[in-house]
Amino acid sequence: MTTPTVEILAPNGQPARPQMSYQGAGAGFGGQLLDWYPGLKSADAALLPDLNLGNARAEDVVRNNAFASNGVQLHIDNIVGHLFRLSYKPRWQLLGIKEEDARAFARDVEQAWMELAEDPTGCYLDAERKRTFTMMIREGIGTHTRLGEDCMTAEWIPRTGSLINTAIKSVSPKRLSNPNNSSDTATRRGGVEMDRYGAAVAYHIRSQQTANYGFGDGMGTTWRRIQRETSFGRPMFMHIFEPMEDGQTRGANQFLTVLEQMQILPKMQHTKLQNAVVNSMYAAVLESELGPEAAMALIGSDDIDASKLTDYMMTVNGYHKAANVKMNGVRIPHLLPGEKLNMQTSGNVDNGYADLESSVLRWLAAGLNVPYEPFAKDYRQSSYSSARASMLEGWRYYMGRRKVIAARKATLIFRLVLEEMLHRKLVTLPKGATRDFYQAIAAWCNCDWIGSGRLAIDGLKEVKEAVMRIESGLSTYEKELAQMGEDYQETFAQQVREQEERRDAGLPPPSWMQLQELAPEENSGVNG
Repeated sequence: MTTPTVEILAPNGQPARPQMSYQGAGAGFGGQLLDWYPGLKSADAALLPDLNLGNARAEDVVRNNAFASNGVQLHIDNIVGHLFRLSYKPRWQLLGIKEEDARAFARDVEQAWMELAEDPTGCYLDAERKRTFTMMIREGIGTHTRLGEDCMTAEWIPRTGSLINTAIKSVSPKRLSNPNNSSDTATRRGGVEMDRYGAAVAYHIRSQQTANYGFGDGMGTTWRRIQRETSFGRPMFMHIFEPMEDGQTRGANQFLTVLEQMQILPKMQHTKLQNAVVNSMYAAVLESELGPEAAMALIGSDDIDASKLTDYMMTVNGYHKAANVKMNGVRIPHLLPGEKLNMQTSGNVDNGYADLESSVLRWLAAGLNVPYEPFAKDYRQSSYSSARASMLEGWRYYMGRRKVIAARKATLIFRLVLEEMLHRKLVTLPKGATRDFYQAIAAWCNCDWIGSGRLAIDGLKEVKEAVMRIESGLSTYEKELAQMGEDYQETFAQQVREQEERRDAGLPPPSWMQLQELAPEENSGVNG
């Protein structure tokens, strides 16, 4: 005898056991999720098949959509700014040197770096001699925002007038692909050649087309294989992106989650503009109750003929021109029997469009991780508190991108330049160092990068806040000035020079200096 199977049913009559899991993995309320079965894929499986199409769409909206272009520019201006300044900090404890020697060495390196990196006329650090170092970082952030990654190669180009031969060649990620556009394999995906652990060992770069620009895609038919680094560890190809999952080979661009909204927003605006134009074309309309038969009867004809109807319309028009009755300069319409004057107003002027557009723009701002107010250029409903909260939230995102993308690219370039500067004796390692450059590359190349400062909505409040943090020991001048986009050492040195110049010119010291000078006298009087 078999035991009967007992099955417990849920209130909806379906088996209860499948409905005891997470709701998101079930059928959902009312069965909304019954037909939702997305594929569970790796990052590369989801991204690489449509990588080129996604990047092409992202570049198209950036070229033709004002909000998309503004989104990229916000990344560039807030992450990099007008000058990406080096703050060199070698780890002197690990290198076996004194802190004073490390500071002196850092000053020499920063001065030599500024001479090489920000030369506005030579631009020798750029292989194309078009960009300063800051311009290269700005371009890299723009490329990363549009295409999700940034690439460059280290070249060795002897040039007259340049102190070093190291030059950086920007490489568009669009050129990174498998040779002859072949299919991906276990060890080569998306143009990246990898070892068994997934570490990149070489990259395949498609050549550029030398003719027929405007008719093709600008891509050639040959590929160049570039190793990641030399046998002694000098980088040759640098591929920068932030992987979100293990095994991810290429980066995903910032616009993939908002491309549909980005593409439809201009169509919404064009349609709304056309509607407004049509509604405003006619200010007034004369309406007649006479039908065609009655009109023909008035002119003594029983036959509705087009020419006769036209004559009738011309007669009516001539009457209205002649009936020029005015009172105090204002014309009074004198209508024919059966006519009415209807004033036309532009209906459907908004009809909720502004709210809909704002909702779409908020979606776009969330997808691009930028604050809504500067993205949409809309501050109408923002208070000080809400605007500051929005800016601080965006600032946290920008600082993450600065550290992971911009600073990493900058440090890789700095590592190449510092290596050659040491080789050419442009700078010399401090005496007593227990490790040379190749024994402690990370320690010798440790540095911070100062970009654009945080936007101050209320400058007075933010300065008071910074002063309170410093005086309470919660912050330092270095951190606070870095948030303003300034180097504290340069600021202190400039203050010393200005104080000496004011003293030589017979001018009193600044008010904050006077308070500091009076403080000891007041304290001595109290103690006495």
